[in-house]
Amino acid sequence: MIRLLVTCASTLLLAACMSQPPAPAIDRNSSSQSRAGTQTAQPSGPGYYTVKRGDSLYRIALDNGQDHRDIAAWNNITNVNTIKEGQVLRIAPPQAEVTGSVVASPISTAPLVESRSLDTTPALVSVPMAATPANGNLKREPRVGKEPYSDEAYARLNNVAEVPKVTDTRVEPKTEVKPEVVATAAPPTGPDEVSWAWPSNGKLIAPYSDSGNKGVDLSGKSGDPVLAAADGKVVYAGAGLRGYGELVIIKHNATYLSAYAHNRKILVKEKDQVTRGQKIAEMGNTDADAVKLHFEIRKQGKPIDPMPYLPKR
Repeated sequence: MIRLLVTCASTLLLAACMSQPPAPAIDRNSSSQSRAGTQTAQPSGPGYYTVKRGDSLYRIALDNGQDHRDIAAWNNITNVNTIKEGQVLRIAPPQAEVTGSVVASPISTAPLVESRSLDTTPALVSVPMAATPANGNLKREPRVGKEPYSDEAYARLNNVAEVPKVTDTRVEPKTEVKPEVVATAAPPTGPDEVSWAWPSNGKLIAPYSDSGNKGVDLSGKSGDPVLAAADGKVVYAGAGLRGYGELVIIKHNATYLSAYAHNRKILVKEKDQVTRGQKIAEMGNTDADAVKLHFEIRKQGKPIDPMPYLPKR
């Protein structure tokens, strides 16, 4: 009897084990892949900039030829002092995809060749005829053997009053003599080029250098006028860029900026439209060892030598 009970118990225990579902297996590789896929890819390439230690939004804007307010708007930045190291910023307009090449928009023009059906009879072209004399007779060449044709001969043969000779009544345009003008600006050489003028009457005391001076330095005394070198919009006026002191930056178009540093007093504010030769500041020595004007021209954010662009004096 005991042997029978043991046999039954063993059978029931084996059946219970076989009815339990197997434990689920965990694929650790797939879970790690899913976590990696949830990370948002950071944009990169032309049109973007990764913030480095010590960067400021003003410096980034200057180095990329942009208005710092535009960069803030493109990146939804409400406080220009809150950018962080490693942050990726858009530094080109969102609608302009930066691909390194110029995209030409098609220009619709009217067809140069007029198409006509071959079955259509062409319209007669009206050719102006010579003036009809007062007696109604058409003007014809004199009979052969008389004399060479002329208006006087025609009048004698047909009893018509002598046809008056037509004299040229056109008035030759007078050449206007303009007074000599002293050149104050270099003429533009392209559609996006700028007509530049000197920002100060001071002498050149430090030339441009690729490895050092990113512009030219002009001498002067404290309070001397600092003039806008070309028409444009003030995109920065303040002392937020280390090494420049009281600084004015003017954006002239999508290609060119100009910068005026070390002023003692700024006379314009951001968003002001200025014209070439307008007084925008007074020369000083803020963040400098002497009174001078440091002047830069930047092409697409990159400093270039201003001397080839300024007129000779």
